[in-house]
Amino acid sequence: MSKTEDFLSKAEEQEIVHAIVEAEKNTSGEIRVHIEEHSEKSPLDRAQEVFFELKMNETQDRNGVLFYVCVSEKKFAIIGDKGINEVVESDFWNCTKDTIIASFKEGKYKKGLVEGILSAGERLKKYFPYQSDDTNELSNEISRS
Repeated sequence: MSKTEDFLSKAEEQEIVHAIVEAEKNTSGEIRVHIEEHSEKSPLDRAQEVFFELKMNETQDRNGVLFYVCVSEKKFAIIGDKGINEVVESDFWNCTKDTIIASFKEGKYKKGLVEGILSAGERLKKYFPYQSDDTNELSNEISRS
């Protein structure tokens, strides 16, 4: 079994997917989680690559959010697309990041991701509220590489 498979149990993964579904009830923003075992690149650089690999830049409002986790290095990044970055304050992701870090330091990875995802959905509601005609443009499933 690889480290990415040990990182979260199947039940924990389902709780994270459920958190994405719940968060997206608040916002038209599209949230994804990507987990990989190892990367030579910085978490931010790798997250940007994965963002484009997952075609998250192709949402109608350019309001995709990626939670990227590198398991072996115990590092993560949160990035938002152009549509988000153009309207939010520069420290928009800091409180979400701090919530995740606090849980990760305790080894509570699922808790950190769930709380971070729900926080992102709540915070994005101000800028990208859920619309009745909103469609789910991206998969809610966790991706891996």
